[in-house]
Amino acid sequence: MRFAVSLLTLLGVASIIGTVLKQNEPYTNYIVKFGQFWFELFELLGLLDVYHAAWFLVILLFLVISTTLCVLRNTPLMLKEWKTYKEHATEKSLRLFEHQASLTTASAATALHSQLSAWLTAERYTFKATPQSNGDVLIAAKLGTHQRLGYIFTHAAIVVICFGGLLDGNLPFKIQELLGYKKVETRDIPSRQVPPESRLGVGNLSFRANMTLPEGERDNVSFLRVRDGYLVQELPFTVMLKDFRIEHYPTGMPKSFESDILITDSDLKQPIEATVRVNHPFIYKGIAIYQSDFQDGGSQLKFKLWDLAANQQDGFDVDGVILQKGSLGDGAQKLTVEFNEFRQFNILNLSADGKGKPHNVGPNTTFKLRNASGQAREYVNYMQPLMLDGRAYFVSGMRETVQEDFKYLRIPADDDMEITGFMRLRQTLRDDKSIQAIAQQVAAQMPGNNPTLRAQFEQSLQQLLMTFKRGGYSELSRIIESAVPKDQREQAAQTYLKLLNRAAMQAYQMSRAQRHLQPIAEDQTSAIFIQDSLNAMNDLFFYGTPYYFQLKNYTLKQASGFQLTRSPGQNWVYLGSVMLVLGIFAMFYIKERRLWLLIKPAQHEVLVAMSSNRKNMDLDQDFARARQQLSTLLQAPSA
Repeated sequence: MRFAVSLLTLLGVASIIGTVLKQNEPYTNYIVKFGQFWFELFELLGLLDVYHAAWFLVILLFLVISTTLCVLRNTPLMLKEWKTYKEHATEKSLRLFEHQASLTTASAATALHSQLSAWLTAERYTFKATPQSNGDVLIAAKLGTHQRLGYIFTHAAIVVICFGGLLDGNLPFKIQELLGYKKVETRDIPSRQVPPESRLGVGNLSFRANMTLPEGERDNVSFLRVRDGYLVQELPFTVMLKDFRIEHYPTGMPKSFESDILITDSDLKQPIEATVRVNHPFIYKGIAIYQSDFQDGGSQLKFKLWDLAANQQDGFDVDGVILQKGSLGDGAQKLTVEFNEFRQFNILNLSADGKGKPHNVGPNTTFKLRNASGQAREYVNYMQPLMLDGRAYFVSGMRETVQEDFKYLRIPADDDMEITGFMRLRQTLRDDKSIQAIAQQVAAQMPGNNPTLRAQFEQSLQQLLMTFKRGGYSELSRIIESAVPKDQREQAAQTYLKLLNRAAMQAYQMSRAQRHLQPIAEDQTSAIFIQDSLNAMNDLFFYGTPYYFQLKNYTLKQASGFQLTRSPGQNWVYLGSVMLVLGIFAMFYIKERRLWLLIKPAQHEVLVAMSSNRKNMDLDQDFARARQQLSTLLQAPSA
């Protein structure tokens, strides 16, 4: 019993862990969240999939066997005890009871028997009268003997619940894997290429698998996540996602989502249409289809791709599809583009103090650029300009690992809320001929008519622009530190920045003229745009890629995530839970009482004795009350 209680306690602790620690996630998620050390420890202890761990199933199996044997051994004795009245008790044994009393009476034996029978019936006792050889009559009564059913129900409930757990523990796969007939697939390959040893047939007893279906597509397999891999679970029918619908709260959080599905099966005369909502599954052939989540199902994206390393003025159009890949460049400079995610709604609080009202800032897309050696950087680009500090910026985030936070690049939007103004300005400042022309135009605006000073200024300005072109502010700072005395560096830096801003303003006017636009007013607004543009050009040196993906348009395609479960043990667990509740109620709230009334007509005496299978204060109180009532009934004081 102590060992069994210890095992039940261990199962309880394991169930708590299985509730708190999210189960059966991809191993990379655990490594990112807990670190390599704790991940390896949790994996060793089987805590990442507690309910299917070998030690958990062994404990269940032991409890089923041991408790079943206990029930089989003790139930006949309990049932026999339940049925018997113990009418063979002797006077000597009754007088040895702790709760016994001798009452006197003047009533005749026949009347006395009738009075006591009526009282026992009123107190809900069942009883049996047995005449004795010496003329006495023994009435053996019992009340609440159904309490013993509580023990039977409670122990049987443990068997039923553990049996249900074994049914849903995928024990057949564990045995097949142990014998080498099945193995977990770890390769990222299409389901049709998964070998038979990593597939589970339609007759698999129990499973909890996942299926992701884009709108308009169908499938007849699902996937079980097992440790660091998966198994393919074949289904006896085909599921098609006809339509997916989602509603949002004003905050942008999903309010509700549902899927219209079509079930086709060779056993059906025509397909079944059903709608699956959260907590409202559709059940067919014992398999419950739950709405678990949703994701992008392959939205088509249209970008304008700006080649930051080229001298061309305009970007070019490229297409992308979420969950698919593309490529840019060739040879050692080739990059693989992995389009990972598209989000139509993004609710952000962009106020400087964080006290503003969150609002939808529009779509964004997340993608990775992977070089020829396999190293990747992750980017997130917003489609619409974001208002930051009262100004509009095209925002792109970059990080080198998933553990890092995104570092954001801000590109100022022009008067038309486009990125074109910045890109044309940047290309102008990168073109050597344009740099020469800018230096000449700025030098021509100098006061005075000294050709020598003007030529020197023009040459210095060209060098300044070429330095910024090579490495931005960092390169400019390096030149200042190497050529200017320490006490003059701050003044030199301020002078260079003023010249750089003046030259950038002239470059912007030049780029606008090339696009046949009117010159911009050189006021505070345009000065801020120029400064923001120079800052963005400097940040591009740390952007990690020569390409900027500007999201221009999209065609949304949703995918619905389903969880498919076959759980024959579920009903057994429900039955066991009901039995457990009934058993505990019977044990704690039904009081068993045994009462003996020995009528001795010759001595005008009634011997009263009471017992219970559990000694407590209730027994003392019940006996005192019964003795008082019987004393009044017999119209005689207690002996």
